[in-house]
Amino acid sequence: MARISFESNIRPSLCCVVILIVGMCSAAGAAIPIDKSKYITIDEIRPGMRAYCLTTYKGTEVEKFDLNVLDVVRNVAPGKNAILVQGTDERFIHTGPVSGCSGSPVYIDGRLAGALAFGWRFSKDPLYGVTPIAEMLTVGQRGGSEADSEYLGFEFDLSRPIDLDRIDRQMQRGYSMKSRAATASRDTGYAPLLCPLVTSTLPAEISEQLNASIEPFGLKAVAGASGGSTAHDAGASHTRLTPGASLAVPLITGDITMEAVGTVTEVIDDKVYGFGHSFLGYGPISLPMATGQVHTVVSSVEHSFKFAGALEIVGALTADESTAILGRIGAKAKMIPLKINVNRYNDQSRSYDCRLCVNRLFTPLILRAAVGGATLTRGSLPPEHMVQYTVNIGLEDAEPIRFENVSTDTGIIELMVEAAVPVALLMNNPYKKVDIKSLDFDVRVAPKSIASQIWSIDLSDTKVKPGQKIDASIVIESLRGPKKSYRCSFEIPKDLPPDDYEFIACGRSDYMEFLMKAAPYRFTPHNLKTLIEALRNILTVGRDRLFCLLVLPPGGIAVEKAELPDLPPTKALVLTSPKRALKIQPYAQWIEKTIPTGTVIENSKKTKITIEK
Repeated sequence: MARISFESNIRPSLCCVVILIVGMCSAAGAAIPIDKSKYITIDEIRPGMRAYCLTTYKGTEVEKFDLNVLDVVRNVAPGKNAILVQGTDERFIHTGPVSGCSGSPVYIDGRLAGALAFGWRFSKDPLYGVTPIAEMLTVGQRGGSEADSEYLGFEFDLSRPIDLDRIDRQMQRGYSMKSRAATASRDTGYAPLLCPLVTSTLPAEISEQLNASIEPFGLKAVAGASGGSTAHDAGASHTRLTPGASLAVPLITGDITMEAVGTVTEVIDDKVYGFGHSFLGYGPISLPMATGQVHTVVSSVEHSFKFAGALEIVGALTADESTAILGRIGAKAKMIPLKINVNRYNDQSRSYDCRLCVNRLFTPLILRAAVGGATLTRGSLPPEHMVQYTVNIGLEDAEPIRFENVSTDTGIIELMVEAAVPVALLMNNPYKKVDIKSLDFDVRVAPKSIASQIWSIDLSDTKVKPGQKIDASIVIESLRGPKKSYRCSFEIPKDLPPDDYEFIACGRSDYMEFLMKAAPYRFTPHNLKTLIEALRNILTVGRDRLFCLLVLPPGGIAVEKAELPDLPPTKALVLTSPKRALKIQPYAQWIEKTIPTGTVIENSKKTKITIEK
C-alpha cells in the first residue's frame, strides 16, 4: 500500500484563537437532554474562563493545548452561535488556525464545551470558533439511510444526446458550486476550517485540477508521498478513536490514497462525533472512517495544515450535518475495487490496486484524479505522444461496459473524461440505482504522435447510375510518416433517385458529430438499459479509424430508438401526428465503411457524387 512520508523537520504549531460556531437546532433536530456533569452549555460560559483543547500534532499522541475564552457570540451567522477562544500555547500562536484541527474537543471547567471548527483566513492571532457540543450531539437524530440523500448528486440533462465533453464541463461547474468555505473565505475570511485531503501518487497538475473541484466542499488537496511510516510500523494498529485523536475519511485506499483529515470530538459507545462542521453536509452518508496519524503540522501564513494520513478503517460515517459528522465503529461502507495498470515508455509497468469510495459526487471526481495521477506518476507527457487505454466497468445485474481507445498529442484529457463521465452518468441516472462492482484500466503511453490528416479523396467516377459500384481512394498524411492510401467501395442502391449526394471521409470527431445529428436517438437514453446502450455506442467508436460515408435521402421514421426505414409514407404520416407522445423523427440513411488506420485523423473532406438516371 502506498503511504505518505516526508521529513518532519518543521516545528509543529497550531493556531492561537478558536472560534466555535454553533448551528441552532432545527425543528427536525431539537435539542437533546445534556448531561451537565459531562458537558457545559453556552449559557454557562463567560468571557475570561480558562479552557483547553485536545488534538494530535505528531504521530498518534493526543496533547493538551491551553485556551482562553473570549466570548459567546449568538447569531454570529443566521441560525448560528459561537464560542470564541484564543490559544495561549506557543505552537498555536506560531501557526494560527490549522486545517485538520476541525473537531478538536474544547473543555471548560473540566467539561466538554464543543469542538474547534472555524477560523479566519490570514488571522494574525490564533482564533478559533467552537461548535457547541449540544449542537453536535443532535447529528444523526433524524435517522434515515444514505438512500435518503440520493437526490444530492448531479442532475444531467438526458433528454438530448449524451455528449461526454459537455457533461464533463457540467461536472466541473458543479464541483465549483458556492459553498460554506468558498463563499465565506472570499467575502469575509470567516469559514469552517478546511479539511486537508492528503494524497499520494498525484503529480502537481492533477492536484491543481483536484483542488479546483474540492475546495468548494471545504477540502484542500495536500500532496503526500508514497512510502512507509515509522509511526505506523511502531504499532499504530493499536490506535483508537478517542477525543483529540485524528479522524480520517479515506476516499480511496491502497496503492493510491486520498484521505480527508479531521479530529474526533466525542465517543459515546460506538458513536464517533467529529469535525464540528459538515463534510459534504447532506445528512445520511456512507463513507469509510479510519484512525489516523499526523506526520507534522506545516505552518503557513495562508493555510497551516496537518500532514496526516489514515491508518486503519474501523467503521463508517453514517451522518453528515452542519454541526458535525457522525460515524459508527464496526459499520462498513461499500467500496469499489479499482485496478490501474500503466505501461509507459520511460518506466517499468506499474499496477495500482485500490478501493474507491461510493458517493455520487465524489466517486467520479476521485476516479478521474486517480487515473490521471497513475498515468502521470513518471512525469508529464512529451509534446508528441500516444495514449492507448482499455477500460472495463463491471456492473451488478448487467453486462460490463468494456471499450478501448487511443488519443494523441492531447495529454490525458480523453482518458480522464472517458473514465469519470460514464461512472457519473451511471451513479446519477434518474432511472434505477446502479451498483458498480469493479473498475479496471489498462493504459499504455508511447512517445510518438499518430496524428494524421486526410490529404485527398479520389473517386473512380463522380457520375454513376443506381446499382453500380463506386471506388474511393482516400490518402492520409501522417505527421511523421509517408502518405498512405486506403480504398473502399460502395454499391449504389438500385432505387436511389437521381441527384447529387455527399461523400464524406473523416475521423472520429467529425463522425460522431454526424451521428449526433443524423441519429440522436442512439445516444439519448430513456431508461437504464438504453443509457448503457448509449454509453456503449459512444465509447466503442475508436479514434484510430477512417470513416467513409455516402449520405442518402431520409426514408421512413425513427420512433424513439426503433428504426423503421421501410415504413410507407401514409403510415409515417399517421405516426408523426403531434398528438402522439413518442418522440419521432425522420430516419436518416447513409452507407458507411470503417477502415482501421492506426492513426488519429483530425479533419474531414467532402465531395459530391452524381447519381444519373
